Amino acid sequence: MVEHSEPGAPAPRLGLALRRRDLVGLVGLLVVLGVVLALVVHGGTPAKGPGGVSTAQGSRYDGLALSSSEAAPTLALDNYLGTPVNLTNYRGKAVLVTFLYTHCPDICPLIASHLHTALVEMPAAERRKLQIIAVSVDPRGDTPSTVTQFLAAHEMTGRMQYLIGSASVLQAVWKDWGIASAPQAAAGDPDVVAHSALIYGITAHGKITVIYPSNFTPGEIVHDARVLAVS
Repeated sequence: MVEHSEPGAPAPRLGLALRRRDLVGLVGLLVVLGVVLALVVHGGTPAKGPGGVSTAQGSRYDGLALSSSEAAPTLALDNYLGTPVNLTNYRGKAVLVTFLYTHCPDICPLIASHLHTALVEMPAAERRKLQIIAVSVDPRGDTPSTVTQFLAAHEMTGRMQYLIGSASVLQAVWKDWGIASAPQAAAGDPDVVAHSALIYGITAHGKITVIYPSNFTPGEIVHDARVLAVS
């Protein structure tokens, strides 16, 4: 087990990097706006990641709209059933991408619960235009069995793709998406992982346009999903 530290990897591809000082500025802006941006759970530090550094004025989104949208990084992994999943297969739909782990004691279950509530509140036609994808931040603990149990517990079986893989495979994805993930030895629990806790909203054309902190509300997703699906 190791203490978590700021990754020193090169900036993600596709021109989506946030410099650390930009991230600090973004958090400061959100505080001014009265929004608590829970970037990381369990005391982790955010890595450089995709997204813009300022909000768009007069945004049509309820989430934090980026001033400049960018193409989403590559995302092609197997889900917990062994079926290949590629983000590009969902062009024409709104997509939400988040990063979770099944043994998480607090934030991840809350994210899954709020996403479930949002789906329940949507009209059926709008649900069909939205795909939710979760990517594991715990290659050791997220197994087909634990993911099956997690999805069932949160009534997300068949409603959310949950992608898993080896440490090396997942680390490449985390790098591209600017996600920090590391065991949190200080917590005294080997199952606890410090990780970035954002949800990325992606348009039907594959652009990251809006982000949500872990304390988002289901209503924000209900509102924004229909906008992302036609953007």
